[in-house]
Amino acid sequence: MNKSELIEHIAKHADISKAAATRALEALIGGVKATLKKNNSVSLVGFGTFSVTKRAARSGRNPRTGAAIKIKSAKVPKFRPGKALKDALN
Repeated sequence: MNKSELIEHIAKHADISKAAATRALEALIGGVKATLKKNNSVSLVGFGTFSVTKRAARSGRNPRTGAAIKIKSAKVPKFRPGKALKDALN
């Protein structure tokens, strides 16, 4: 499912227009991004938790040349599924 299919799904099941569904989805995504930028987490009970983790600096290899390179540390988003989501899949 891509973004436009998700918007159609939201509009159909919430009985709202596609424009309203688009605004709602964009607001959700924006809220999650803003919260993660502040190093906070977003918990949606039954669905899961979005959080930020730090990846340490490390060395790697350039696949073309085989030369060693240094990879900087980075903040990466992480998603941990909730129990209800796990149960729905199994």
